[in-house]
Formats: sequence, structure tokens, C-alpha cells
Amino acid sequence: MMKLSTLNNLLLALFFTNSVLAFSVQAFSQEKLPQTQNLVKANNRYVTLLGTQVAIGEKAPNFKVVDKNFAPVQLSDFKDQTILISVVPSLDTGVCSLQTKRFNEEAAKLPENITILTISNDLPFAQKRFCKIENVDKIKVLSDSVWRNFGESYGLIIKGMGLLTRAIFIIDNQGKVKYKELVANISEHPNYESALIAVRNIAPVLVIENKENKENKENENNENKKVTTDDASSVIKTEE
Repeated sequence: MMKLSTLNNLLLALFFTNSVLAFSVQAFSQEKLPQTQNLVKANNRYVTLLGTQVAIGEKAPNFKVVDKNFAPVQLSDFKDQTILISVVPSLDTGVCSLQTKRFNEEAAKLPENITILTISNDLPFAQKRFCKIENVDKIKVLSDSVWRNFGESYGLIIKGMGLLTRAIFIIDNQGKVKYKELVANISEHPNYESALIAVRNIAPVLVIENKENKENKENENNENKKVTTDDASSVIKTEE
């Protein structure tokens, strides 16, 4: 009978072999992708972005990524939601970590019809570890490491690095791109305030009754029921 440690080593070796093969295939296919220059810098030099750029006002391309359990997640899964997508190169770097934690804090203050996604090319294992250590639990952290579908569809893959460039997108509940920020230098923060103001303005206003108004309405309804019952009793007595 094979020892458990030996089996684990074989599975691990198989996983990394498949990952290397998949990466090689992806690297080959990425050479055929559209290329965009002069939009984003790294270390004061412009990088080349691979994939198709999207513009404000366009229909947001659907995409497929995975969650921490490698379960597929698509943009189309968030029907009727206004989506803020925070894109980071890697959660294990300082700015990306702060960006993710900032949006996690802000998510608790937003209406329930707004969803925040963080997407990077980190493996789900690393994302899961990061979220646990940093208590990131108000946003959905997703990985584009399997198919690179999100990066290709939104023109965000940094050529020669395999990472996603730092960006913010807001997609309204009709599926249109309403806000886009490609951060000019990947070492810099996005404009948090601008994005948060925009997502509140873009999302439909939810009418939420406060407790006092709800109680007043319930009391009013009860009074109306009582009056209706009393009137009915009066009619019955008159007929008698």
C-alpha cells in the first residue's frame, strides 16, 4: 500500500507539471492577443498590456475565474448587482494588500446591491491564506490564474510578467462598463474616493424603511383594520 506522504508528493508533482504545461500553452496563445502600449508604467518604463481593452459605455465582457476552492465564477453570476472590480497584480505585495483591505472595509458600508470583487493572478491557495490572515471577508477574492480569461477580455495582462495590471472597473446592473481606471503606474494606489463615490452614484438607490417608519405604518394598518371591523359590526347591528 502506497504511503500517504508518497501519494501527496505524486499529486503535488502532477499539479505542478500540469501547471507548467498550461502556462506554456497560455504563453504561446498570448502572443496572438492584441497589444497596447503607453498606458501603464512599471519602474518608470511603459509595459505592454495583452488582451482587448474595454471602454466606458460598452457591454462588459463576461469572464470566468475561480474562487478559493477552484469553483468557476462568472460575471453573469452577479445578476442585478452593481459590480466594483478591484484588480491587483499580487496580494503578497504592499500596495495590493492595502488596496484589498481598503475595499474590504468599505464593502461593509455599501448597500446590498453593490458587490466588490478583487481579482488577481495569485493561485487560489495564496488568496485563501491571505484572506484568512487579513480577515478579508466582505468582498469576493477571485483568481484569474487558471484560464487568464478575465485579463484577456479586459486587456490587463502585463506582457513578460504574467500579472494583471492595477485597475478599477465598475459595471452597472445592466451589464455596462460605467467606470474605468488603469492606474498609471502599477506601484501606485488607485483613486479610492473617486471609485467609491462613482459606485454609489451608479447603483440604483435602495429604499430602506427605518424602524420608526415601519412601526408607524404597522400601527396605521392595524388602526385601519380596527375601523373596518367596527364599521362591519355597526352594519350588522343596523340590519338586525
